Parts: sequence; structure tokens; C-alpha cells
Amino acid sequence: MQENFSIRRATLDDVEVISQQRRGMFEDMGYTDPAILDAMHDGFVPWLCKKLACEEYVAWLMVSDDQTVVAGVGLWLQDWPPGPRNLVGRRGYVLNVYTHPDYRRRGLARQLMETLIAWSQEQQILILTLHASVDGRHLYETLGFEAHNEMIKRL
Repeated sequence: MQENFSIRRATLDDVEVISQQRRGMFEDMGYTDPAILDAMHDGFVPWLCKKLACEEYVAWLMVSDDQTVVAGVGLWLQDWPPGPRNLVGRRGYVLNVYTHPDYRRRGLARQLMETLIAWSQEQQILILTLHASVDGRHLYETLGFEAHNEMIKRL
């Protein structure tokens, strides 16, 4: 029997699910220290509640017929100074892209990303950035994301 999935916007009621997906995403990338993951959760939940409430963070969840959340994607809306390539000044940072292992390789993350991109265009968010995991890089490249010249220094 074919499973059907639908996409819905996340609400404050979904904070714990989003946080668990975030943990799963980091575990998939090799972060396995439970103390660090627990501390991340403890800091992320209040941040997420605040950002969801003021709509600086928007997210979409992929749900199965029985409303089980099987995948998700988030967008942190950032106030950014206007520049030559973005006169509006707003940009979006894509994060928390996650699909439960039992539901991978079905195109769910692609559908979520396409939803996020379409919404961003409607909102005139002209620049989207993200940190690509090794597993996710191909998806992002096929959606038009490119490597950029931004650098980072960890202090």
C-alpha cells in the first residue's frame, strides 16, 4: 500500500518534535556525546519557542496519513543590512533539515526544501544560506545552492 504524505507549517506545539529531529540530524553527522546533545536541546527549545512565536523561524513538517511527523525543515529569517545583491536586506538560513531514517530516499526532504524555497520567493527573501552535511550536499546542489566565499573563525 502506498503511503501518502502531506506538508504542514509547524506550530509551537511542534517544538519538541523539531528539537528531536535536530538531535537526530546532529547524531547523523557524528555528534554522539549525550551531555552535549542534551545541553543543545535545553538551549534550543527556548530559542525555538521565541523565534516561532515572533515568526523569525518558520518550519514545515512532512506528516504521514496518521499525522506522524517523518521529516522537517526550518528557516531562520535574518535581518541583514541591504547590499548590492540584496536591497531588501532580509535573508534566510535553512536549518534542521531532517528525515527519519525509515523514510529516507523518497524525495521528502526535496519536497520540503521546494516548499521552503517557494515560500521564501513569495516573501521576497532573496538569499538562502545553509550548512550542508555530506549526505545533504547533493540535494542542495540540485536545488541550485552553490558553494560561496564565506569564511568562518571559531573562537
